Amino acid sequence: MLDDSLLVNEPRLKNLIRYFADEGPARRERIPHPDSKVDEITRHASGSFRQAAVLVPIVKPSREAFSQIILTVRSPNLSSHAGQVSLPGGTRELEDADDIMTALREAEEEIGLDQQAVQIMGQLGKILLPSGFEVTPVIGLVDPEPPLRACPVEVHEIFTAPTNLLMDPASYQESSMEYQGQPRKILELFYRDFRVWGATAVILHHLAREIDSLED
Repeated sequence: MLDDSLLVNEPRLKNLIRYFADEGPARRERIPHPDSKVDEITRHASGSFRQAAVLVPIVKPSREAFSQIILTVRSPNLSSHAGQVSLPGGTRELEDADDIMTALREAEEEIGLDQQAVQIMGQLGKILLPSGFEVTPVIGLVDPEPPLRACPVEVHEIFTAPTNLLMDPASYQESSMEYQGQPRKILELFYRDFRVWGATAVILHHLAREIDSLED
């Protein structure tokens, strides 16, 4: 899958690869929110949720650069989550055979990532969002310097952040925000001028904890 010599300084990517190789089908336990009250709210309405999927695109390391995870900044003109950092993805369409196809199709539409250029590693359990979506994260590897282009309707900016940073549970901090008139615990991570929070932070933090739990 990757030259082992490139993973010497990439312990978290190495564990991520090992996680999906060792587990076969990834554990499908539902991804919990940092605030259990949000889990309670979404659990009661789960039957009416729309299916969606996101791609966690990991750019392979090279001799010149460490691995990176591709993220987007959503367009400020969108009706929901405008301007937030996000993983490429969206709603399941009728023609999509499964969550993997949804994630790949949406990534190609949003950031121009060729579906054939993504090597699927596996997927995680679903996360229920208060916005009414049940989202499955799909993890994939892509070759260095993939040609990308942002869909101007949906994506304001494309950027990458180091895998070693995003896959380290200690990189995330707890904060709070008001939701439905009540304070809710959230996770957030700051990288350069970007704030990663909300569902994106929950998904990445969950994956980071999963691979961090592997024994050496």
